[in-house]
Amino acid sequence: MTAPAPGAAAAPRLTSLSHGGGCGCKIAPGVLSEILRRAGSLPVPAALLVGIETADDAAVYRLNDEQALVATTDFFMPIVDDPHDFGRIAATNAISDVYAMGGRPILALGLVGMPVNVLPLEVIGRILEGGQSICAEAGIPIAGGHTIDSVEPIYGLVVLGLVHPSRIKRNADARAGDLLVLGKPLGVGVLSAALKKDRLAPEGYREMLASTTRLNTPGPDLAELPGVHAMTDVTGFGLAGHGLELARGAGCRIEVEWSRVPLLPGVRELAEQGLVTGASGRNWTSYGEQVQLPAEFGAADRALLTDPQTSGGLLVSCEPASLDAVLAVFRRHGFDAAAAIGQVSAGETGLTVR
Repeated sequence: MTAPAPGAAAAPRLTSLSHGGGCGCKIAPGVLSEILRRAGSLPVPAALLVGIETADDAAVYRLNDEQALVATTDFFMPIVDDPHDFGRIAATNAISDVYAMGGRPILALGLVGMPVNVLPLEVIGRILEGGQSICAEAGIPIAGGHTIDSVEPIYGLVVLGLVHPSRIKRNADARAGDLLVLGKPLGVGVLSAALKKDRLAPEGYREMLASTTRLNTPGPDLAELPGVHAMTDVTGFGLAGHGLELARGAGCRIEVEWSRVPLLPGVRELAEQGLVTGASGRNWTSYGEQVQLPAEFGAADRALLTDPQTSGGLLVSCEPASLDAVLAVFRRHGFDAAAAIGQVSAGETGLTVR
């Protein structure tokens, strides 16, 4: 960002203008469920292959026997202060839902709400440039959008993609006996909390940025594997929340081997120092009664289990014989931390941590 002219006021920190950042801005899952319940529902056309019934990552609409349209949107307030980085993170996060359905993105529309009397136009422009750079990396244009003058800075995208109807990967199709694979390490929410309190080291910021701007490109290739049954991405509701969505959709139980769950460097220590987001606590309040924890599970581990992930990793449910192929796809796309973290079992719907 260019330094202000002599006598001019410096632009405020982006994170100082928002009450929450990244996917930590999400409405708590319990509150969201109540809102949607009160909103009711409309008749569903036969061509709508995926709607809101299982809280999936995107809507999917059949166009013909070979193509279905994947439609999604995501936007949030700043999780970092650098405007270009904020735009990159928000765009990566929005595109992820297309990949999570097994689709390939084709175009995006920008969603922009900015306090135009507070932020210099140069700063707003850098946010948009950051988003455009990620869309270019994904090979898609930003073909339009909408802007408003808002109290808090907001940026995101509507993203459209295509998928073959037979390769759609819903979050409701996990099967008992499947293994679970997580594509990215956890801990983005903890790092964002440390950043907001000026306690994040430069290497921690680099780790956070590398994770949140890595497109979930393995999604379409994973969807082509016949042994992959279900897929979602881990975002604002944390690993436990999105694992529970898999469990509810399939009527199964999710079992997580906590020692196998990859974490970003340094996040456990930061969590033990109390550097966690308010969203992790709201997540636990919303769904904690459905989660079974071991007796020795500490507060820091629970915060990481519920930690809101901005642009988090794919969570894949696959048959055991396909595990090596799934990990090979992740490795081919540069996701070296991807790991098998648990399994799906028959039984009462819920999540067990071991």
